[in-house]
Amino acid sequence: MDKRDRAWVFRNRLKNRMQQAELNQSELARRCHVDRSTIAQLLNEDETRLPNAHLAAECADALGVSLDWLLGLTERSETATDLLQVSFNMTEAARTPTDNQLREWFREAKGHKIRHVPATLPDIIKTDAVMEFEYSAFLQKTPQQAAKTTSDHMKWIQQPGSDYEICIPKDMLQSLIRGEGYWRGLSNTAREEQVEHMIRYCRDLYPSIRMYVYDPKVVFSAPVTIFGPLLAVIYIGQYYMVFRENRQIQALTQHFDQLIRASEIDARSISAYIENLRDDAS
Repeated sequence: MDKRDRAWVFRNRLKNRMQQAELNQSELARRCHVDRSTIAQLLNEDETRLPNAHLAAECADALGVSLDWLLGLTERSETATDLLQVSFNMTEAARTPTDNQLREWFREAKGHKIRHVPATLPDIIKTDAVMEFEYSAFLQKTPQQAAKTTSDHMKWIQQPGSDYEICIPKDMLQSLIRGEGYWRGLSNTAREEQVEHMIRYCRDLYPSIRMYVYDPKVVFSAPVTIFGPLLAVIYIGQYYMVFRENRQIQALTQHFDQLIRASEIDARSISAYIENLRDDAS
């Protein structure tokens, strides 16, 4: 940017921010520890010079904006601390779909594509028996509550225009069918019902729901949900890591798209794939 153009940007942003903060020249001068005439010179329409670094930084601090924004180097006016708070935070996770925060994120993202890598199976296609198996240990979140909220999510997904992509590691499906690992202790009947439920839902709800299977030995993913362009959430156990800055969301979206590209099974073939896994294990 030409020096004169940058000076124009600085002057206009300084003036606009002063108006927003309801600060006059005298008050800004006091906060910046300079004479009022110095501030008047900064606001002079004929002035083509930028202030020195110290004065520019004092103005930014006094107005609660970033120096980079004041100088026209960025379009984000937040300070580094404020920007971090806006773009990233930690939110306590209940891990069940009855979590009010999850429900609020779904409402916020209405009309946008949801991309989801679940911690186990996607909550929206779990049977009541699996809900009971997974969530009975949550004293304040009953399986019945979880099932009710999951039913509400299914109604949302079945609305016209819904778009929900899921990537699931193949070893999670294999261990479910075999009753191994995480699924040890779930009855044979419950596992068989869950498998049939998944086969039917993946077939009947396509393309509103598109599920892909990837090999975690080829590409790994933590549990993550991307709510359109609005926010992305990584589940780490007791907390969600919540990202709202555009570049962060784009990076996680690219990660999810890479999972799809690396998937062994696409959404059209998922029902037949699960059926084959079940038959091979019989």
